[in-house]
Amino acid sequence: MPELLEVKDLKTQFFTRDGVVRAVDGVSFELAAGETLGIVGESGCGKSVTALSLMRLIPQPPGKITQGSIMFDGQDVLKMDDDEVRGIRGNNIAMIFQDPMTSLNPVLTISRQITEALELHLKMDRAEARKRTVELLELVNIPSAKKRLDDYPHQFSGGMRQRVMIAMALSCNPKLILADEPTTALDVTIQAQILDLLKNLAREFRTAFILITHDLGVVAGMTQRIHVMYGGKIVEKADTNELFANPKMPYTWGLLRSIPRLDENRKAKLLPIEGLPPDLIAPPPGCRFEPRCQYRRDICREKEPELIGIPNAKADHEARCWGTQAGGWLVDSDWHRDVGDLAALDAIKAEVADLPPDVKRVEAADDDKKKGN
Repeated sequence: MPELLEVKDLKTQFFTRDGVVRAVDGVSFELAAGETLGIVGESGCGKSVTALSLMRLIPQPPGKITQGSIMFDGQDVLKMDDDEVRGIRGNNIAMIFQDPMTSLNPVLTISRQITEALELHLKMDRAEARKRTVELLELVNIPSAKKRLDDYPHQFSGGMRQRVMIAMALSCNPKLILADEPTTALDVTIQAQILDLLKNLAREFRTAFILITHDLGVVAGMTQRIHVMYGGKIVEKADTNELFANPKMPYTWGLLRSIPRLDENRKAKLLPIEGLPPDLIAPPPGCRFEPRCQYRRDICREKEPELIGIPNAKADHEARCWGTQAGGWLVDSDWHRDVGDLAALDAIKAEVADLPPDVKRVEAADDDKKKGN
């Protein structure tokens, strides 16, 4: 498939009183027409800033895209003037934002907010645009769509507002949709409905899709490939099935361990990733995950690993980890062994590196044994 989007060495920085925040630090990836990609990571890892950079929506000041290229459909978005960017924004590239209540204009009706893009980009008159708006609202399953055209955002529930945002994104038949945490603040049932709707629409319209989320469970059934971000960088790339079956980055292991599983013993404990994300004003000199990684060694503190292919994985599977690269001490490790088992986790920590003893974890494991867990 031809590449619709090619991002190379993208760097976006924010210039603050405390220093320069390297929010996106050398991100590169490709997306083919009609393909679905998931970008996953904790809050503050740079995934939302990456999406805003693709749309050229970084607030200036304090933000600035300082390096890289964003080739969309053969054109470099970073070299376009403001008028050219407005021509593709909402037309060829659309975005579904995190919070529809703050993204929708509270003083404009739903119909006006959708018809504006249709009149601007598709040159429809007011009557045609309203008719198309009804079709779009029906497409995203809003009941009595015609009667609700002139309602305001506050008259819709959270799930309905998110459906309106999806209708707006689809209005001009874009080639690419960026969905930034589209199920935030929605209850579980509504989340499932929204995700199912997005999946069906992507399949029906053959629209390329980038789904941004902190939840690996969300992207499991939605995407073909997954990129894991941490500290402003991509730390693992793989197709979705490969990433879940054979993750090769300790940070990804941590994300997977923190997801509740129906097939695990009810007494199995979730293992959160200890520590805090890195300070992007002064990131660690080596691997950015090193201060929180239970498998770290001296090289992890001294030198940053490259994002490259690793052994025991598919050819297009890449990870940024010294331990899982060729010759590393984690090449043959089985990350499943310590899921939900604190005692096994301590054993693995002792095996792979000369780490200082974690007194609190050992005490917790001993307490569990005394209680018969």
